[in-house]
Amino acid sequence: MRAAIWYGVKDVQVRTIEEPKVTSGTVKIKVEWCGICGTDLHEYLAGPIFIPGEEAHPLTNEKAPVILGHEFAGEVVEIGDGVSTVKVGDRVAVEPILSCGKCPECRTGKYNLCESLGFHGLAGGGGGFSEYTVVKENMVHKLPDNMSFEQGALVEPTAVAVHAVRQSKVKVGDVVAVFGAGPIGLLTIQAAKAAGARQIIAVEVSEERKEFAKKVGADVVLDPRQVDVVKEIKQLTSGGVDVSFEVAGIDAVLNQAIESTKADGQIIIVSIWEKTATILPNNLVLKERDIKGVIAYRDIFPSVIQLIANGSIKAEELITKKIDLKDIVEEGFESLVKEKNHVKILVKPGTLLQ
Repeated sequence: MRAAIWYGVKDVQVRTIEEPKVTSGTVKIKVEWCGICGTDLHEYLAGPIFIPGEEAHPLTNEKAPVILGHEFAGEVVEIGDGVSTVKVGDRVAVEPILSCGKCPECRTGKYNLCESLGFHGLAGGGGGFSEYTVVKENMVHKLPDNMSFEQGALVEPTAVAVHAVRQSKVKVGDVVAVFGAGPIGLLTIQAAKAAGARQIIAVEVSEERKEFAKKVGADVVLDPRQVDVVKEIKQLTSGGVDVSFEVAGIDAVLNQAIESTKADGQIIIVSIWEKTATILPNNLVLKERDIKGVIAYRDIFPSVIQLIANGSIKAEELITKKIDLKDIVEEGFESLVKEKNHVKILVKPGTLLQ
């Protein structure tokens, strides 16, 4: 089968490798679509980050090179002994978290905080940028008949956004700001709207993504190159938003998010950081602002699938291009680097697109 394999910075290669085999308790999936995540792009440009580089990952016993891809959906083609929740022919999305099940966090049900946290498609063991992949039964979630495989491939990034909103203090009628309108930021706008936010302010510099922000539900879109974002938000909201979501991973943006939040409000950090950020603690202390980080998701895939299936979150509107696996470098990673008009690129690992 074909698979896209990470070897190093700007070194992703599509190779022909052996198909994986099912074992007891596992499910083999024919991947229909897999999205390129911002994390994949970070690995391409500056990895290894989540990819195990020098030492093997404790849960997969693998290290680079590894197959990429963790936002995917497909069809069950084979099941291992003991599998009872899905059958051959089922259409599924995959929750790619790998957790040990033994650490204190796992024992309390917070498996996304596992001491050995990994992701299928980053930590080894296979990935969605391949024609077939094998995962544990508990990672597989059935899709309803009215959901497309393309929508299924967007369940994972949508889960990140929904988890961020659920972990926040957002209440019906609150005012929210989302700093960064990339894929997760745009999905966070939709998740906040679904949670009952009455006004959503998006902060973004890309012209294309500003338009996307308006399209998916932002009431106001601000460009920090054109206005003083903090001043503007305070004027629009009579002192600041109830909750800010930082989804950019940029030092200056984090500080804008903090200062745009009202006294006793909350800042949620969603982005993964490559560098150290600098904040002034007094901006939290003197206003009793609350700051919280979130990672991935837990116990949320079934709810997210329903939110997409019933149209509460229109994740498919973020798809800007579909490509074949053989073109993943030039038309995928390099396209995302060079062309700022793209939001979500989906990759077809199997039959060549016509």
